[in-house]
Amino acid sequence: MRIDKYLWCVRYYKTRSLATIACKKGHVRVNGDQVKPSRDVYPTDEVQLRKDQINYTFTINDLPPNRVGAKLVDIYRTDTTPKEAFEAQELLKYSKDYYRKKGTGRPTKKDRRDIDDYQDEIE
Repeated sequence: MRIDKYLWCVRYYKTRSLATIACKKGHVRVNGDQVKPSRDVYPTDEVQLRKDQINYTFTINDLPPNRVGAKLVDIYRTDTTPKEAFEAQELLKYSKDYYRKKGTGRPTKKDRRDIDDYQDEIE
């Protein structure tokens, strides 16, 4: 089975074309080598995948006949991603200094006071 089809079947990507793009960009490695989307994968292959700033690592157990449900994904792969990768993602969420989203309009009076206090700390 092709690697892009496999990644789509085990629900790492929503569409097969997204999986193909990830392979072309070099986000997917099989047994340590960057691969093209057409690379065939076999059971016992080790796959490294970079998605959403997380480096996923898993071993292929079996090849699914087609896209499988979320509950059945663990039959076809063994996830060996270290827990530190997910903890780093949680820290990135908390590291956002500014809580206002772009395009929400003018700063409120509280926002302006916070900005003034921050500028006073810097000076």
